[in-house]
Amino acid sequence: MSEAPAAATLDINAIIRHQRNRFPVLLIDRVTAFDPGKSATAIKCYTYNEWFFPGHFEDDPNVPGFVQIESLAQTFIMTFLCMDEYQGMKTSFVSIDKVKFKRKIVPGDVLTIEATLRSFKRGIAMGSVRSAVDGEPACSGDFVVAVPAILDRFKPRT
Repeated sequence: MSEAPAAATLDINAIIRHQRNRFPVLLIDRVTAFDPGKSATAIKCYTYNEWFFPGHFEDDPNVPGFVQIESLAQTFIMTFLCMDEYQGMKTSFVSIDKVKFKRKIVPGDVLTIEATLRSFKRGIAMGSVRSAVDGEPACSGDFVVAVPAILDRFKPRT
């Protein structure tokens, strides 16, 4: 297991080495802190140049809910993909529960995302994520994510 201190950070190049999302769906800019196997904190800086703002909406640009959820998910997977043995593995959603949207996110906002890993067994990660803009809650939810390469090792063989 990685022995990185909780104050360790990952720039965009390190994020790309650790997980599989790429432009235009790489939706975190920096991991500002992580404790492998426990937690990760990331930021996303929104500018009007984001691909979704012109269509959502021209007269009132704001971050679509699915983009917010994906930003949370990408931070969540960093709680375990920052561990050497899982680095770069593919992940898949299993479930998303208790999602709440508390505020509109607009161009110029910096979203801070905090993820906590509660359990990671047999390729199934469970935890919670919350986000905020300037300390004001934005979006939160509980996530279950699978790592198929690990999960497959535990499937019954016929």
